[in-house]
Amino acid sequence: MLNNRILIIFLILLLASTFVKVSAIPPIDTLNKKRLHAVIAVEAGTIASSLFLLNNLWYKDYPRTSFHVFNDNKDWLQMDKIGHASTSCTIGSLGYYSLKWSGVENKKAIWYGGGLGSAYLLTIEILDGLSSEWGFSMGDLAANTLGSFFFMSQQLAWNDQRVILKWSFHQTKFAQYRPDLLGNNFKENMLKDYNGQTYWLSGNIASFLKKDTKFPKWLNIAVGYGAEGMIGGEENHTTYNGVTMPYFKRFRQFYISPDIDLSRIKTKSIFLKTCLRVINFIKIPAPTIELSKENNLAFKLLYF
Repeated sequence: MLNNRILIIFLILLLASTFVKVSAIPPIDTLNKKRLHAVIAVEAGTIASSLFLLNNLWYKDYPRTSFHVFNDNKDWLQMDKIGHASTSCTIGSLGYYSLKWSGVENKKAIWYGGGLGSAYLLTIEILDGLSSEWGFSMGDLAANTLGSFFFMSQQLAWNDQRVILKWSFHQTKFAQYRPDLLGNNFKENMLKDYNGQTYWLSGNIASFLKKDTKFPKWLNIAVGYGAEGMIGGEENHTTYNGVTMPYFKRFRQFYISPDIDLSRIKTKSIFLKTCLRVINFIKIPAPTIELSKENNLAFKLLYF
């Protein structure tokens, strides 16, 4: 299950990748060994440190067990699985551009960098499989792999990311009923409350048109998926700590909205370009149409 463990570590990797990419990119396929050594050292050190922190912050409080699997594919209306795929894809993107910054040959950068997300998340799945509190999830493994494939296949086919996996968040009323699962404050809600998270497929329209098109290069159209009414993983329990819980209907939501591809905004600043690429996984708030069984067809002037 994707939770604050993975997202916190993802942010650490995000910062590490930013650190090694702020200089000018060398000519394509021209290897810069100093940069490559810096990338390997920073990312290896960050991964090792993050796993150490995970072990001390989470796993040490629960008994170790023999390796085991569990099935959580019905949890959270599959929101966590989409989160796994998005996280794997985004980390793979950072891995790829870090290697390209080092001058690594393109296909090698795609395979080694693009696969970084699923490789890293696999180590966390293994740790889960050895903990009594969790277990190795085949669904998570499949989602992680799909996320890496999503990035690498586009890079191999187009040498471009024409469709980006993105994320957005807004606070909901549901966290107050299960703060242990959904968080006690905004920061925890953002990481743990699936009711407020939306995952997007954001497609760049101009990249599918002719090269001389006048269509804005930065303008995307995004299709989103979310879910609400969840105060439990697989189902909503009727009581919590002896208190009767309100009834909430669990339902899926689908969205369509304009978006901005920040990586296609022209700038002469290498640092700014890097920052725009790093935060490009966040969906820009915009007018949105929602379709769901609960709300039918609804228009939101500014949806987060």
